[in-house]
Amino acid sequence: MMPILSEVRNRAKQVFDRISNERVKKNILQAIPFWVGSLLTGLVAVLYAHLFSWAEAGTAWVMDHYRWGLFLLTPVCFLLAWWLVVRWSPFARGSGIPQVIAAIELATPRDAHKTNRLLSLRVLLVKIGSSLLMVFGGGIVGREGPTIQIAGSIFRKVNQWLPSWWPAISKRNMILTGAAAGLAAAFNTPLGGFVFTVEELTKTHISFFRTALFTAIIIAGLTAQALLGPYLYLGYPDVNNLSPWLFFTVILVAIVAGSAGAGMAKLILRTLAWAGALSRSRKAWYVAGCALLVAAMGYFFHSAAIGSGKEIMTHTLFTADKHLPWYLPLLRMLGSLVSFTTGAAGGVFAPSLSAGAAIGSVLSGWLELSPTNTNLIILAGMVAFLTGVTRTPFTSAILVLEMTDRHGVIFHLMLAAMIAGLAAYLIDKRSFYDHLKTKFVQELEKQPAQKELLSSPQPSAGADCSTTDQPLPPEAPAGKL
Repeated sequence: MMPILSEVRNRAKQVFDRISNERVKKNILQAIPFWVGSLLTGLVAVLYAHLFSWAEAGTAWVMDHYRWGLFLLTPVCFLLAWWLVVRWSPFARGSGIPQVIAAIELATPRDAHKTNRLLSLRVLLVKIGSSLLMVFGGGIVGREGPTIQIAGSIFRKVNQWLPSWWPAISKRNMILTGAAAGLAAAFNTPLGGFVFTVEELTKTHISFFRTALFTAIIIAGLTAQALLGPYLYLGYPDVNNLSPWLFFTVILVAIVAGSAGAGMAKLILRTLAWAGALSRSRKAWYVAGCALLVAAMGYFFHSAAIGSGKEIMTHTLFTADKHLPWYLPLLRMLGSLVSFTTGAAGGVFAPSLSAGAAIGSVLSGWLELSPTNTNLIILAGMVAFLTGVTRTPFTSAILVLEMTDRHGVIFHLMLAAMIAGLAAYLIDKRSFYDHLKTKFVQELEKQPAQKELLSSPQPSAGADCSTTDQPLPPEAPAGKL
């Protein structure tokens, strides 16, 4: 009897070891695409950040030496940026985040041709080229939203390049993970990338792909840090010795900035609807008019009125000159409106943060707050305005927290985000990105599929056609990756 039991035990051990080894092998194979996508995302994000900074430096040089040249440079850059999108990739326009949200909803084999138009190598190249032209021309655009669409394109392409024998990986989870890695690499904010994915992008329970998400954020973030250093997007503003009653001012700036963000988003949507009905020739004239308006803002008013707006945040937070002219927040919002509605590529993350910082600076000046109290109100304004646009209060608070490493004011920032979200809801019940996502989905339903500029192998059956339209079951190893 004992020899029989021993033989059964040995056979069972062999079977168990073989199963375990197969599972380990499958887990590793499924993890590799996420690692590769994260590494590529970090590299591309760093290159894009450098190119964006050089483009902004070029604009600053023109402003310092030949400011009148804006009336030539800006229209040329705006028209080229718009033409690049219209000619080669219409779905590369704007921020990129609504496109990623739409791609996640359409991540099924039946809608693969639609997803290809939202996330592809063509989109990646046009997105970078068009947004760089916009910012070089002084456009009020950011690189953070475009980085998310670029990262989503990279992860989707890695998924498509997998051979047919590769273990199946969910397309939806690949895109979600890519978006999180893109935001983390763009801002150097790993928690922000994670929270943004949960709050804005995913309708799937996070347990199904949490390991992949964390891994992608870590690898993309470490890649960016290896090339750029362990930097903070903004720095370490002084927020010591705050007034105990300052939270009343936080509530005030949250109401003002949150309402302004939601109002700007609603006005952008209405302008997009109007501009979308124009013929191509009339749209070109509209783009040229927007460019001349941006050039006039930079020439006649304030150099900080144009560009992504990071200069506003760093200047008000880290110099003694903390109070901006009353008209600058209005110019920043107007600049975002005319830049975004041209139809070229460019995001609203950084412009929204800078508009909120300008509102906080102006209110602080009117209330004659101390420098440290002013710094907090500027941060609260940034959180509130971004919340008003995106309706992601936790993401907004966490992003600003990680940009500045000011954990001591987290409750102030969360209060600003909560109040701003309520104020924005009274203006529009849906977020800016949700409106645009719906618009992109409707466009995809009406337009036929187009081939990519750069050819790529067809998605393999194993890598692209299974577990794409449903979350992976808890017991599936791919769900843990």
